Amino acid sequence: MALARSLVAAGHRVLGTTTSPENIDGMQAAGIEAHLLQLGTNFGAPGEALLHSLLTQADVLVLNVPPRTAATGAYPTLLRPVHRAVAAAGTRYVLFVSSTSVYPNEAREMRESDAISTRDAASDILRAEGHFVPRYGQWKSTVVRLGGLIGPGRAPGRFLAGRRELAQGNAPVNLVHLTDVVGVLAAIIKHETWGHTFNVCAAQHPLRRNFYPLAAQFLKLESPTFKDEHEATGKTIDSSLVRSLLPYQFQHDDVLAALPYC
Repeated sequence: MALARSLVAAGHRVLGTTTSPENIDGMQAAGIEAHLLQLGTNFGAPGEALLHSLLTQADVLVLNVPPRTAATGAYPTLLRPVHRAVAAAGTRYVLFVSSTSVYPNEAREMRESDAISTRDAASDILRAEGHFVPRYGQWKSTVVRLGGLIGPGRAPGRFLAGRRELAQGNAPVNLVHLTDVVGVLAAIIKHETWGHTFNVCAAQHPLRRNFYPLAAQFLKLESPTFKDEHEATGKTIDSSLVRSLLPYQFQHDDVLAALPYC
């Protein structure tokens, strides 16, 4: 919705789908041409016809279907009808919203080349990304792997508040503010920055044991506690590629300074 509102404000025609009838009025009020569409086991000919109709009217498909909506192993299957529809409709551009969870949880920096999207990858999300890697020049695509989302309605102080003796206190946080997610996605569309996979994450990565107690205190909630561990753990997401190629200035690289904006 945040991206759609931004695109509407920039003068674009935006068509959107939702799985929930109660969302239709709010989408229409925001200037979005809203439609009900439910992927999954009940997706049939009417859904295929609607999806084809929408895609033939659009230059860019922004595909943001959370993996949690699918059972283990089912996410690529869930999105397969969208892949077929993109090919059939002659869609020009696909912007696939993915996740930095595709990277192994190892104590090192993770760059885009550390996880390759193919149709036979071990990860459900990587296999889904592989659906939309263009073949035979049918379309152009960019994959955006987001860090953990923070922003309005997603205050990080609530994530772990009150929990005790948590593991991985020495792991870095890999978070990104909604403002920067919208800014990056809109900039990719505006500047036609296709053919890439981008990590999108704040530049600063404080340790979990330092960040989450401060985030909870900011909301006057009980601080979480962490086990007394000494070894470094957890990946650090490197977002230097998107910063070097896309003309967008991140607004919330300091995730502690971003707390008032969540």
